[in-house]
Amino acid sequence: MPTDRPPPYFPQNQLSPPDPNRAKKTRFALIGCLVLLLAAIGGAIVGLFYLIRWLFFR
Repeated sequence: MPTDRPPPYFPQNQLSPPDPNRAKKTRFALIGCLVLLLAAIGGAIVGLFYLIRWLFFR
């Protein structure tokens, strides 16, 4: 059923000005996530090593 209202307005431009440091912040965030992921993988490997050593070589 059609109405007399126009469709809602969606602005095409950004409401906030673009950040010149956006690429640098994104890079730092990605590097930080990668460091955390590598630390978690390293911790899991060390934990498995000690678990296997404790289970089989007591």
